[in-house]
Amino acid sequence: MHHVISIEQLSKTYASGHPALKTIDLQIRRGEIFALLGPNGAGKTTLISIICGIVNPGAGRVLVDGHDIVRDYRAARSKIGLVPQELYNEGFESVWATVRFSRGLFGKKPNDAYLEKILRDLSLWDKRDARILDLSGGMKRRVMIAKALSHEPSILFLDEPTAGVDVELRRDMWEMVRGLRESGVTIILTTHYIEEAEEMADRIGVIRQGEIILVEDKDVLMHKLGKKQLTLILQQPLAALPAGLETFQLELSADGTQLVYTFDAQHEHTGIADLLKCLGEHGIDFKDLQSSQSSLEEIFVNLVKGSRT
Repeated sequence: MHHVISIEQLSKTYASGHPALKTIDLQIRRGEIFALLGPNGAGKTTLISIICGIVNPGAGRVLVDGHDIVRDYRAARSKIGLVPQELYNEGFESVWATVRFSRGLFGKKPNDAYLEKILRDLSLWDKRDARILDLSGGMKRRVMIAKALSHEPSILFLDEPTAGVDVELRRDMWEMVRGLRESGVTIILTTHYIEEAEEMADRIGVIRQGEIILVEDKDVLMHKLGKKQLTLILQQPLAALPAGLETFQLELSADGTQLVYTFDAQHEHTGIADLLKCLGEHGIDFKDLQSSQSSLEEIFVNLVKGSRT
């Protein structure tokens, strides 16, 4: 698949000496929703700001749709729409004037029908004559998205798009992002809301301390790292696991009252029936059982906590 963004050996150290990015290599596929996950201070915003031409790169190379972001800045930037984390808006302007002006900044001819569609999709059409100053926080966020889309970019960056917005706007945005992807727009989303990545992304990258520590298809990641566990609460405590149960992935709790069986939920043969039969043969009775599956949140926490080499 063709890569719409290609990042090679990118690094950035600020004047303070803080290494914000350490040798990033990353390819973003055309037409995908890519979620970049990481705790605050991990380098998410720095990476986006370099690709969008807001922050100068230290070393390395970034191509946006084949255009070098340094040598061919204008062509690269014209492909990109950015919805930044912070809200910057011309408070006294109307919604319509602001969005129209944004389109003009990129040298695009007026296309009021296209801008009307954006505003309708974002539930902003009724507010088109309102001053941005008078809008709620959620509505201002929608205006930021409309501005980012005004010049018909093929790549859209959403930097923590739903930070501090209500549930309704979050759902609307997810719906809109899916629609954009269907129309061929590549979406790069930075977030520390795990459910956002789980809900939206095709692929997930995890950044920690300025380094990409993992890039994986979401489903593969869930499959690889998402375990399902069956906890059996025993009638009588066990001092140790009886011989014959070693073939199962079992853990006995410290007090001997619970057995935890870990299995692959995606697998056709989970082994649960065999386990229950084997427990019966050993005279081990249980009074209750509970099932739980590790979410992307747990996977992410474990990755970020992982060994800091």
